Amino acid sequence: MTRIALFQSQTGIDPEQNARKLVEAIAKAADGGAEMLFTPEMSGLLDRDTQRARKNLRNEDEDLVIAACREAAREHGIWLHLGSVAVLLDDGKVANRGFIVDREGHVRAHYDKIHLFDVDLPTGESWRESSTYSAGQGVALVNGTPVGKLGLTICYDLRFPSLFARLAEADADVIAVPAAFTVPTGRAHWHVLLRARAIEAGLFVVAAAQVGRHEDGRQTFGHSLVVDPWGEVLLDMGEDAGVGFADIDLARISDVRSRIPALSHRRPIPEAVTR
Repeated sequence: MTRIALFQSQTGIDPEQNARKLVEAIAKAADGGAEMLFTPEMSGLLDRDTQRARKNLRNEDEDLVIAACREAAREHGIWLHLGSVAVLLDDGKVANRGFIVDREGHVRAHYDKIHLFDVDLPTGESWRESSTYSAGQGVALVNGTPVGKLGLTICYDLRFPSLFARLAEADADVIAVPAAFTVPTGRAHWHVLLRARAIEAGLFVVAAAQVGRHEDGRQTFGHSLVVDPWGEVLLDMGEDAGVGFADIDLARISDVRSRIPALSHRRPIPEAVTR
């Protein structure tokens, strides 16, 4: 049995303040006996004002949030999945990048969000991530974490089951889905999609989420979840910011897959033919 923690945050527009909250969450997670803490998408800065946000962007080596989290992980002896941070790239674009930090404070892996959220919602909200962010090109699976083989995704990736299938076929034990879901899409799809991805892949899904009304005016759905391979929800953090805990048993994966061995039954799908 492995104890994990999730930080459901209400990230704002000041990276220093956000870093302090993350450091506090790391300490709480360690004090609560967690071996690993998962944080949401955009844990370091959440600001829809692109000009204001641009002033706070740094490259990975100079980002104060990443540095503070690495030091806190080392101080408290805990692994960390920093769900994502906006980091400046050499070409002037931005990566929505997640990080795995070990208990010595070393970055063991990173993942850049592949699928970018470009959409106009019925509420009038409009999002164009591709105007700022550069899409990731690689799939990330991290060995040796407290939760075994950990597959990395970010938010909108949730809607693309082929990515989850690829990670499952590579023997992932857990897939992380840090997110900042809008309220309308969260109410409609968050729980059902996360449960479906866990069931399809026959593994655990850990989804740390942003929550509430943020300084930049947006509102996020919350409900950070831990879902087991059978689709059972082990943790739902509702609509309050804070740190939550769940205990996961990786033996549950083989138990579920022995009952429904869908992964071993997969076959190549031929091209569709129009008749």
